[in-house]
Amino acid sequence: MDWEQLDLHPRIIAAVNKANIKSAREILTYSVVDLQRVTQLSVTDIQRLQKAVSATLQKDAVVTALQMYREKTNFPSQHLKLSLGCNVLNNLLRGGLPLVGITELAGESSAGKTQFALQLCLSVQYPVEYGGLGAGAVYICTEDAFPSKRLQELIKQQSKLRAEVPADVIHKIRFGDRIFIEHAADVDMLTVCITKRLPILLLRGQIRLIVIDSIAALFRCEFAARDAVLKAKHLQTLGAKLHHLSSSFTTPVFCINQVTDTVKETDSVLTHCGLQERKVLPALGISWSNQLLMRLMVSRTQRTAPPPHTGSILRTMEVIFAPHIPQSTCYYVIDMEGVKGIDGEGT
Repeated sequence: MDWEQLDLHPRIIAAVNKANIKSAREILTYSVVDLQRVTQLSVTDIQRLQKAVSATLQKDAVVTALQMYREKTNFPSQHLKLSLGCNVLNNLLRGGLPLVGITELAGESSAGKTQFALQLCLSVQYPVEYGGLGAGAVYICTEDAFPSKRLQELIKQQSKLRAEVPADVIHKIRFGDRIFIEHAADVDMLTVCITKRLPILLLRGQIRLIVIDSIAALFRCEFAARDAVLKAKHLQTLGAKLHHLSSSFTTPVFCINQVTDTVKETDSVLTHCGLQERKVLPALGISWSNQLLMRLMVSRTQRTAPPPHTGSILRTMEVIFAPHIPQSTCYYVIDMEGVKGIDGEGT
């Protein structure tokens, strides 16, 4: 480091050079006593040196919460959200998916998890003023083939689902050309994809959404119960890599997760009759839960939706945890046009 750039007395700079200290960060690794020993400077001079070095290393000034709220354009990751393509669902999530962090969607088969992922892959391509990010998405499949037919159906129905968007804006977007599909057959392939391929697309500005469908499939196959510690280590490493990409490129990460069954005995009478209460929980345990910013759960009910969605199965989305949203639920349906929340049905 060029110590001459610091606002320090030449005597202090000369002492640092004589001590052969090469970097500003190295200064902060020493205690005051150690710096005195190697530089022969007084305590007052050492404090001046540390203060000057700290000011140099501090890249961003401290801001208050009020500043961040008032200067929204300067802090897009705090205020912008990725739309789910439905106002009711956006209201549930206070605007949509946060731009930084991992959002998990867990649920049983047929709850509509993949439908949400596909809809997000289309929504991210809209301009910012319509809830998108003006870029494409990468869709990583770990178990089933990519649902290309369903994607084409959704693309054709965008003008109906997104009626608030001018038709000319929708027609200009080449939805199918901006979704990059990757198949990962094991954890190693998934790691290579995240560490090698995704950064290239992100650096080129081609994508602003990462979808993994599903995160549990590979870990359930490759790790037995006795490998819990090793599995936890891999999950933590994977989560750290995804967080790094998300924060570096202000890109949402959307992970679909499977669920596991738990059985709870309700009371002695029901237990005696052989009846037990069934409950599902997201797979992968606490090691994975600790990597998440937000967890959502979806489920399919036995009820049909009210008009004008008559004939569609009613489903529920529940916010399990999020730093900015209380626990809450919302009903939704899935039809030819996509996923649609239902007003007045949530709590």
